[in-house]
Amino acid sequence: MKSGNGLALLLIGFGGLIILGKLGFGLGWFFSLLVPILIILLGGVAWNNGNRLLGAVMAVIGGIILLGKLSFLFVWIAAIALIVFGVSMLGRNNRNIRY
Repeated sequence: MKSGNGLALLLIGFGGLIILGKLGFGLGWFFSLLVPILIILLGGVAWNNGNRLLGAVMAVIGGIILLGKLSFLFVWIAAIALIVFGVSMLGRNNRNIRY
């Protein structure tokens, strides 16, 4: 591999990502999840290296950011749980069950 090939491959990769973004296959959502995950991992590394306070603070901050980005999943999970619970109530024998 020639010395200039690494930069050429990097430019090709960035160009491909730009084209995918314009076609609607953007990776922005994935990269927005990657940052809080990296913050959590860095907190874990700091924790293992003996700096427990910094590690805990970084992990908590990364977790809060990640929860904020994934909050829409909690709504979906709650909606699916309500549907499943409602269907299970329809299938029960309702003669001796009180609510």
